[in-house]
Amino acid sequence: MGRGSRLTRLDAFTKTVEDARVRTTSGGIVTLVSLCVVFILVIGEFREYRRIQVLPELVVDKTRGEQLPINLNITFPHVPCELLTLDVMDVSGEQQSSITHGIHLTRLTPFPESKPVSTTSLNVHEDTASHLDPAYCGNCYGAPVPEKNKGCCQTCEDVREAYASIGWAFGKGEGVEQCEREHYAERLDEMREEGCNIAGHLSVNKVIGNFHIAPGKSFSSAQMHVHDLNQYFASPKEHTFTHTIHHLSFGPDLPANVKTQRNPLDDSRQVASERSFNFMYFIKVVSTSYLPLGVSENSYTPGAIETHQYSVTSHKRSLMGGADKEHSSTIHARGGIPGVFFSYDISPMKVINREVRAKSFAGFLTGVCAVIGGTLTVAAAIDRGLYEGGMRVKKLHQG
Repeated sequence: MGRGSRLTRLDAFTKTVEDARVRTTSGGIVTLVSLCVVFILVIGEFREYRRIQVLPELVVDKTRGEQLPINLNITFPHVPCELLTLDVMDVSGEQQSSITHGIHLTRLTPFPESKPVSTTSLNVHEDTASHLDPAYCGNCYGAPVPEKNKGCCQTCEDVREAYASIGWAFGKGEGVEQCEREHYAERLDEMREEGCNIAGHLSVNKVIGNFHIAPGKSFSSAQMHVHDLNQYFASPKEHTFTHTIHHLSFGPDLPANVKTQRNPLDDSRQVASERSFNFMYFIKVVSTSYLPLGVSENSYTPGAIETHQYSVTSHKRSLMGGADKEHSSTIHARGGIPGVFFSYDISPMKVINREVRAKSFAGFLTGVCAVIGGTLTVAAAIDRGLYEGGMRVKKLHQG
């Protein structure tokens, strides 16, 4: 009994007997309103608890030996597909010349119509020698024989590759049996007025490097990367490297809920006023991860996205050299290769976009308790005020 008495003195929730309670209409209204308010606020707390937000985090990129994916879609309205070559080089010394795998060329009708004519791979030559004698072995005309052809140049393209391997100019293939049989010069003249769209994807080493689209076959001469520009400059058509970059990215797109800018070069256009013109884009690539809720950085759970963002600056110049037309104090060097060049550098930092709950479950429970307690406290104060006010009004009328 003594222990019960001591605990009774500690009771913070004093009770009233049923006979001492007074129920009023205003109290019922306040109760209903407070219940509606509690319900609405609890729903809001639950939605806040279920809300997922994306928090960016910057860390040092510790990955090694990865490949860098490149997705591109570029239109050249004044250069035919036959003259375009896509090459990749990097600081490790690796070179990929005349890339065909994963890249597609679409011939376009003359500008300004620029509608698709046909789609093919970068190798627009067709092997039309299948009807020849099985023992036929084409001449390479003094150039070293490509290793893949077992000592023979069976097609015009084989002869072009043989010439390019030692830096010889090829021209239109005059006097070359294979090219005359395939009507290479006639087909080239038919394409002079056409444009070209180059699209697809490629994979490169994740080191500093560049990829470029330039005219003519590429080859190495005296440890220099050069192109056979004979057909480009000898053409009666004034080819220029005016171009539109519809899309350029380094990996898959991030989800829409990640607050990031679109690819900065998408839908950009550059105009060249002459044949001898060079466009250069200097790109800084930043590794980026997107980790959905419950996925850790080191796990391989489906849903995680590994991609790259980039920033870019650009420069253009005439290969004829001289003073810049827009900035008289700037002098351009003479020489170079016409085309579009993309030089990319790899940032040592990595951005991790991590999905997290906006509020923990403990925070949700705390919020619910605060909503209920706060609402009922305010409602009790309002009800008390209404009751006291009503009683005083009655006394005034009775008095």
